Amino acid sequence: MHVHVLSSDVTITETSRATDDRASGRAPHGADQSWTPRLWGVLAVLCAVLFLDGLDVSMVGVALPSIGTELGLSTTSLQWIVNGYVLGYGGLLLLGGRTADLLGRRRVFLTALAVFAAASLVGGLVNDGTLLIVTRFVKGLAAAFTAPTALSILTTTFHGRARNRALSVFSVFGASGYSSGLILGGLLTSAGWRWTFLTPVPLAVLALVAGLALIPRDKPAAGGGHDLVGAVTLTTGMLLAVYTVVSAPDRGWGDPLTILSVVVAVALLVGFVVTEMRVRHPLVRLGILRSGTIVRANLSIIALFGSYLSFQFMMTLYLQDVLHWSPLRMAMALLPAGIIVAVVSPFMGRLIDRFGTPRLIISSMVSLGLGYVWFLATAGNTPHYALTVLPTMILLGGGFGFGFSSIMAQATDGIDDSEQGLASGLVQTSGQVGAALVLALVTALVATDSPAGGGGFAPFHPGVNLVTAVGVVGLLLNVVPLLLRRRGAAQPA
Repeated sequence: MHVHVLSSDVTITETSRATDDRASGRAPHGADQSWTPRLWGVLAVLCAVLFLDGLDVSMVGVALPSIGTELGLSTTSLQWIVNGYVLGYGGLLLLGGRTADLLGRRRVFLTALAVFAAASLVGGLVNDGTLLIVTRFVKGLAAAFTAPTALSILTTTFHGRARNRALSVFSVFGASGYSSGLILGGLLTSAGWRWTFLTPVPLAVLALVAGLALIPRDKPAAGGGHDLVGAVTLTTGMLLAVYTVVSAPDRGWGDPLTILSVVVAVALLVGFVVTEMRVRHPLVRLGILRSGTIVRANLSIIALFGSYLSFQFMMTLYLQDVLHWSPLRMAMALLPAGIIVAVVSPFMGRLIDRFGTPRLIISSMVSLGLGYVWFLATAGNTPHYALTVLPTMILLGGGFGFGFSSIMAQATDGIDDSEQGLASGLVQTSGQVGAALVLALVTALVATDSPAGGGGFAPFHPGVNLVTAVGVVGLLLNVVPLLLRRRGAAQPA
């Protein structure tokens, strides 16, 4: 009986998809797609926006000392230029993905891209630190809508092998954007920090114009989307949770305001879950989390982003504040990881087709774990670049290259087109909020353990121990279920 019902549902779904495919000019769902100029154009627009996101984050990070000098900002205020972006981005990612499903992916994507461009322009012109932080928050809000929407446009426009190939190209531009931003940030900051804000503006405008012409129109969801209570509790709870994680290391985890923030955030998120279980048209269908592969993908990206970005943060502090390297020299030292990701990513579509996502995610976690363990084993108090840092960055680049595309593919595999935005937003929210949590814990460890006059890398060792543990947990989360399945298959019936 269940087989017949499933077959009927699939037939209806495929018929609907075929109608949508004919209307948009795409190949039938499940068939091999020919890469028409328009398909290449759509992919180029999506990749450009992902490139801009990575470019913006890394360029601004390099420019922070110059911004502080010109605007007279304290170190705490400078942190909020980065953290304001994280607040907007991490807090609204899930809502952004679902909004795209409900209002139409094309409409949400292009509107958010226009807001991103405007906020970049204003950020490059302001002379007040508070206004600059506000523009960063607005850009984070815009990115919270462009990022999951771009991925859902990709996964609904491309099908079959073309989808995996498009995902691999998409990943290349994400890595290239961040790597390019490190180098461009060093060069542009020497000409003036405002150029790090203004440079993305014309690129965003070009992507907007191209998107208007190339991205196919799509229909909003026929039903749902009336869950106002769920939207408010989710958004407020996520924003407060990210704010608490970001501010707690500076204020103190035992501070009454921190404790109150945690309690209120948990209460709001529990209220969201209760609401989603009761309303007729939930904002987030909680049944999506019944899939073990999707849950593992979301946990895996926490391990990937959390450990990788936290380690890079520590290396940035060490190379600039302890060794007194210039921003450009520091960027070149970290660049090998980005190059490895750019080299590996184009082949990920074929590798996913051949080996499947579980094996590739395990390979990713093994490479990450080896990188952190190698660093701990060889660093000592003053890590040597050729012996310690370079091999570590190569291993981490391999881990990120194998992991990112595989996790994204697994997180959206088997999800109906109507919920691709939800699945995309969910996995990217996990990555951003997870990275913020791990980074906050690492920052607290490093700040607590840093002696007043301590030199070398010794003060950062507790943080490296933590990111190593996060990487190992990510490996176990994927290895243990695979071993259990193999053990169950090997037992006689």
